[in-house]
Amino acid sequence: MSEQTTDSTNFFYDPAELTDIVTKANTQYQQLIEQLMSRQGMSDPSLSILFDVSESFQKMAEQISTNPMAVYEEQMNLWKSQIQLWQNVTRQLLGETVEPVIEPAKDDRRFNDSEWAENALFDFIKQSYLLFARSIFNTVHNVEGLSDEARQTVDFHARQFVNAMSPTNFVATNPEVLRRTVETKGRNLIQGMEQLVEDLKSSRDGLSVSMTDKQAFTLGENVGSTPGDVVFQNDLMQLIQYKPTTPKTYKTPLLIVPPWINKYYILDLRPSNSMVKWMVDQGHTVFIISWVNPGPSLRNKGFEDYMLEGPLAAIDAIEQATGQKEVNIISYCIGGTLTASTLAYMAANNDKRVKSATYMATLQDFTDPGEIGVFLNEATYKGIEKQLDRDGYLDGRAMSFSFNLLRENDLFWSFFINNYLKGERPAAFDLLYWNTDSTNMPAAMHKFYLRNMYLENNLIQGKVELNGTKIDLTKIETPVYFVSTIQDHIAKWTSTYSGAQAHSGPVKFVLAGSGHIAGVVNPPTKEKYGYWTNDKLPATPDEWFAGAEKHPGSWWPNWQEWVTANGYADAKGMVVAREPGKGKLSVIEPAPGSYASKTIAEVLREDVAVAS
Repeated sequence: MSEQTTDSTNFFYDPAELTDIVTKANTQYQQLIEQLMSRQGMSDPSLSILFDVSESFQKMAEQISTNPMAVYEEQMNLWKSQIQLWQNVTRQLLGETVEPVIEPAKDDRRFNDSEWAENALFDFIKQSYLLFARSIFNTVHNVEGLSDEARQTVDFHARQFVNAMSPTNFVATNPEVLRRTVETKGRNLIQGMEQLVEDLKSSRDGLSVSMTDKQAFTLGENVGSTPGDVVFQNDLMQLIQYKPTTPKTYKTPLLIVPPWINKYYILDLRPSNSMVKWMVDQGHTVFIISWVNPGPSLRNKGFEDYMLEGPLAAIDAIEQATGQKEVNIISYCIGGTLTASTLAYMAANNDKRVKSATYMATLQDFTDPGEIGVFLNEATYKGIEKQLDRDGYLDGRAMSFSFNLLRENDLFWSFFINNYLKGERPAAFDLLYWNTDSTNMPAAMHKFYLRNMYLENNLIQGKVELNGTKIDLTKIETPVYFVSTIQDHIAKWTSTYSGAQAHSGPVKFVLAGSGHIAGVVNPPTKEKYGYWTNDKLPATPDEWFAGAEKHPGSWWPNWQEWVTANGYADAKGMVVAREPGKGKLSVIEPAPGSYASKTIAEVLREDVAVAS
């Protein structure tokens, strides 16, 4: 062992203390088993979005059987590597210095502890695992004859299996956890079990691992704290108007349409990284939609209801609040998909109240939806549909668990090890607090969304009908600004690019650094990531990127320059700053409002109380 190893005398416990530890561990273990049995008894496995993968694996097995030599060759390579590893261990024990047979990827942080390299036993365990992982991945990747959909499914689940088997996830094979267990005389495992039982109680269709200290944040105080007021509400949303920070503001108001998969305050975390605050400080009259966290009572609210009671209702309300008929819109993720649908609907009805629109990390063409597509095929859709019909909503915690599995080592296993094996409490982190503050989705809306966007890709094909109107994205002539992120695994930038090409009006496409959240929420003060621009919109994203110019820092100032040229070109200057409640709409309550404040548990309790 390295010098980090705790003195071996610490392995010996006081008998009474050891008995107490074992008794507590046994009690917690029984509670855990009861939780698991209760969850299993109440849940129909066919309703899980992770349930039906057998067809893809069966197809892979069939293809492997047609070419067994490929598997044989991979097995021989694995065997040779293992022999080499054993030989290296022998040479190490004889005092020789040897090069590793295999090393972790540079971005693999699981094996950062020095014991994985300095201790011969842990080094052997690490390399054995990495050889096994490489062999599994090579076998899966080299199978020929699979459809893209089947290959993506098999790749995903093979990755989940391999990463779940990592030695870092087990007490006996993780040197950090072993040291911690000796140092605390096993209390870390007791504390970890207590945390696991607590997390299971708040989970749904998977394990929602605690990622942050939830007690460290209070919505409206240290997150979502930009001053404003709710000035309008209906069944699906509250409309927040923010208080100005400049004596004059642009004449045309700005409406933000966030996603409803999570809450709006991703765009208003702390003052230092709040996009809302930054926009207010630039002189915009900012309104934002805060979507309701729906329960079973809203099961019949569909996608068109989100359009009618969301952006369209907000535009009407903004006219009452400011006297202005026209607005600029900035939208994010699924909020952008809704905004594009709304603009197409407005175009079909000759409604020109939107002067400019901005899409942040937004899919409009779902031909290649990225890794999330692994959860969405006809078989899994049927399972989701059964669950939606039964419950009336999709539980946001289940979707959050699924999204976390897209980055399982960073967003699941690292917290699993920290919380349950090391027995440590997660640190306070505003972004992860928001990430765990999930929202549900009404049954009707979610079924429509999955069917028409992900499964059949009807929006880009002009096959969607909303409120009796067939919509067509090519009819949108509004100036639009697309910003996507280069590392996005939710809305691949190469897929968002084809959405930009569908619009008929002026289009500016911008590519930001980083991923789905960090690339969007990137304030200028941080001077991070950078972004690419190209005045042209060639046929393919590769051509666009080849001709793009990279700029340092945040894309926000570039957007500000664009929107003032396109959204305010004929605004006739500035107007006296507007205060919430000074127009025809009265203040209902202070921001962030009651819709954003309700958790899933509170929503479901209220629905049960109303139903009874």
